[in-house]
Amino acid sequence: MPTSPASSTTSPPSSTSPAYVPRALLSLHIRQPRSALANPSSRWHGQVNDPPVRNSQEAFQMEMRAARMVHSADSLLKLVSELKRTAIFSGLASLNENVDRRIEVLGQQAEGTERMLERIGQEAAASLKELEAHYYSSVVRSPSYD
Repeated sequence: MPTSPASSTTSPPSSTSPAYVPRALLSLHIRQPRSALANPSSRWHGQVNDPPVRNSQEAFQMEMRAARMVHSADSLLKLVSELKRTAIFSGLASLNENVDRRIEVLGQQAEGTERMLERIGQEAAASLKELEAHYYSSVVRSPSYD
């Protein structure tokens, strides 16, 4: 299909076509990409894909991640400290209960031991009296020196 001479001229297409940029405007901004022409404020600021902007974005993201990690580590340390404190105090409470029970058991054993020693002493005293009585009433005693 042959092209007509009228179509080869640079007549502006319809205004709805986003690809049309007048030649005069292209010659003025030859170094700017089309996105810069569409958004004039981006001409003075770096583009998102420019290395300095990308580096600053990555640095900001790394800084935010580091801040989150520090905050998480601080929270974790506080949690561990609280768990240790709880373990110590609950451990001390149960330890105190165990000590009190052990003191009571040992006190009962001491009372039982004292009663047993008292009874053994009484039995020994009674046995000694009996032996003395038997010795003094016995015929065979040590010779007297009269």
